[in-house]
Amino acid sequence: MLKPQLSKFDIILASASPRRKQLLEEIGIPFKVQTKNVEESFPSHLKPDEVAAYLSTLKAKAFLDDEFNERTLVITADTIVTLNGKILGKPTGRQNAIQILQQLSAKKHRVITGVTMRSKHKQTVFSVTTDVYFKALSIDEIEFYVDTFKPFDKAGAYGIQEWIGHAAIEKIEGSYFNVMGLPTHRLYEELMVF
Repeated sequence: MLKPQLSKFDIILASASPRRKQLLEEIGIPFKVQTKNVEESFPSHLKPDEVAAYLSTLKAKAFLDDEFNERTLVITADTIVTLNGKILGKPTGRQNAIQILQQLSAKKHRVITGVTMRSKHKQTVFSVTTDVYFKALSIDEIEFYVDTFKPFDKAGAYGIQEWIGHAAIEKIEGSYFNVMGLPTHRLYEELMVF
């Protein structure tokens, strides 16, 4: 059923994230993983909701024109977490992860994933936003989570698919998979018309 639309592409997922790899596999899309080293910096004038799309585009631009043939389709993504309009990056270590989760405790925050789809002749960029509501977390709960799951590679210092998602998230408004790092529903729609 999916083959006619997708068989015209050799899809490259330009991400080292095991979660993005898993999500793309789960919607039945054949692909290979190929990453590039990209300095993830952005202009200070960008609004927080523009940053994820900017960074995903930066990752797509890391692929040179001569790396594309008529069948190549590169998919890149970047996920950011914002609280009260301020971007919370990946934690720098244990103490910083604890501080970030203390900030998120008993509050609503936003998770924004920007996605870029780039081929030889075309590029589509979009972003998806999900609001996440945390219950109040005790320091014991935060330290348990950080010490057990070590969320140092995750924006906002947590993974929704881990213990904290089960025990601490009261509700979400928007895509669950977006919070995991890839808004699969929107990506699937965009692939069908790319």
